[in-house]
Amino acid sequence: MIPKVGSINAKKLIAYCGGVEDVFKQSKKALLKIPGVGECLATEIVNQNILSKAEQEVEFIEKYNIKALFYLDADYPERLRQCDDGPIVLFVKGKNAINFNREKYISIVGTRKATDYGKKICEDIITGLSQKGYSPIIVSGLAYGIDIVAHKSALKNDLQTLAVLGHGLDTIYPVSHRNTAKDIVETGALLTDFPSKTKFDRNNFIKRNRIIAGLSDATIVVESALEGGALITADLANSYNREVFAVPGNVGAKYSMGCNQLIKSNKAALIETFEDIEYLLGWEPVNIQKPPKQITLFSEFSEDELKIVDYLKGVDQESIDIICIKLQMPVSKVSSLLLNLEFAGVVKNKPGKVFALNTSK
Repeated sequence: MIPKVGSINAKKLIAYCGGVEDVFKQSKKALLKIPGVGECLATEIVNQNILSKAEQEVEFIEKYNIKALFYLDADYPERLRQCDDGPIVLFVKGKNAINFNREKYISIVGTRKATDYGKKICEDIITGLSQKGYSPIIVSGLAYGIDIVAHKSALKNDLQTLAVLGHGLDTIYPVSHRNTAKDIVETGALLTDFPSKTKFDRNNFIKRNRIIAGLSDATIVVESALEGGALITADLANSYNREVFAVPGNVGAKYSMGCNQLIKSNKAALIETFEDIEYLLGWEPVNIQKPPKQITLFSEFSEDELKIVDYLKGVDQESIDIICIKLQMPVSKVSSLLLNLEFAGVVKNKPGKVFALNTSK
């Protein structure tokens, strides 16, 4: 709620100060020593009216049974945690608990002026995946066109679907999709990183696209003109190293130009049916789980190195900033310890300064 503090700056503040509470305990003088924090921002942070506004939001989410997921919470979406600009808080409205860290999340996006061709392709893809027994969670933006077709097709096939909103949960836009939103809440969820009473702004809908792209293993663009939110979502998905698929259309058709351009520029793989998704993502109807391999630890590891290993045992992967916060160690020390563990073959260094245990060791 602090002006000019986005997700990236918020995480930096928390990392530098050592915790959320500590951010608001800092003096203005101390805040000014943090890189990127200027006079105006430091003044806003020490302004206690911010905490009063936050308290009002807590009352709102408690009244309407909304769950707030903080980015350090265990059940916060791990896929979003991997994104530098992932939301600091995610507000979730749904009657059932959603496992944001299960397999098979797919985002489906496209033009708001979908053709019959686009609608049918969208429906066929979702129906095919459901009938094959995959039960993916379908993510979209509750907008007109391809978005609402994706949500309705998921509901029709008894699949969970998540609608990512460009506003707070005190309203639904467009109003004509209110009934679908109610149906989604029954089995899936509405989610947003905007607090209640957020003013409608076109840029908010563009900003929410990073959640649609980051929350999923793959983003599918069904129809799009050469410009639009769907292409922005595809670009974001590519920047997060996620799979991007596009459905081709007739040469010269306005709402196929964007998809054809994605394919032509190698920014998306061409798909025609659900079998293409199945093949490209390597999905198999029967999921045979292999027993996890044990990591052998040797006595030459230091106490602090063992602390990092023990922590990584409880998570799939983690960013260096969060490791520092959780273990209350400075970045310089943790970097050195992780490097030693990486040389020993115990830890893997993944893109985005994310680390995980090397289970193949």
